[in-house]
Amino acid sequence: MPAQRTYDYAIVRVVPRVERGEFVNAGVIVSCASLRYLGARIELDEKRLLALDPAADLDGIRATLATIPLICAGGAAAGALGRLSLRERFDWLVAPRSTTIQTSAVHTGRCQDDPDDPGRTLEHLIQTMVRPPSAAGR
Repeated sequence: MPAQRTYDYAIVRVVPRVERGEFVNAGVIVSCASLRYLGARIELDEKRLLALDPAADLDGIRATLATIPLICAGGAAAGALGRLSLRERFDWLVAPRSTTIQTSAVHTGRCQDDPDDPGRTLEHLIQTMVRPPSAAGR
């Protein structure tokens, strides 16, 4: 039996009007230290966001969300943050904020399907935590 690997993850949320506390889940950040993996996937449902705030700054929100996978990847494209260690980048991304882009609390899980492929875990979390449930799945 292959060894199971643990990972940490947080849900990326868009909070268009912070004072109201309403949000749309827009992505997931996953960190697996044993595989030296840090990845993020963003899938913003703009219609759901506009239902909460028809005046939401979509261009600004899209631009901010696009930086998250860049920071995960590290390197020059991520600017000064790209020089931080994998764990430091994860910690910076999930630090509490009272801005339009926030993350949930950090949760821990175990890779079930393929312990050596955290990308599959990322896809599973996007499917279950970000995408709306399908009518057929109910």
